[in-house]
Amino acid sequence: MRRGELYLVRKPGAADPRKQRVFVVVSRQLLVDSKFSTVICAPVYTRHDGLSTQVAIGPADGIKHESSIHCDELVSLPKSMLTRFVGTLGPAKRDALNEALAVALAIDRS
Repeated sequence: MRRGELYLVRKPGAADPRKQRVFVVVSRQLLVDSKFSTVICAPVYTRHDGLSTQVAIGPADGIKHESSIHCDELVSLPKSMLTRFVGTLGPAKRDALNEALAVALAIDRS
């Protein structure tokens, strides 16, 4: 498992109306490689509102539809739920993800 990888998660949560949803791993790699049982992930929705906290992705990234990563809705998921690998974000998308996370968490990147 690596930061920037996308996974299809079945039954992601009681509040989520979908039976499955794609998530991207956003935890730092040190945490992903650790003994901790969870990682921080951002959900992927087919809706894109054009917010600076969203990153547009699509079939080139391994998913079926044009979608976006929503960095304002971070969740902690058990690593054991991340078993259905979908794809990996390329360098440009990872950079965009870092920017969107910085905006969502109000981190000054100057």
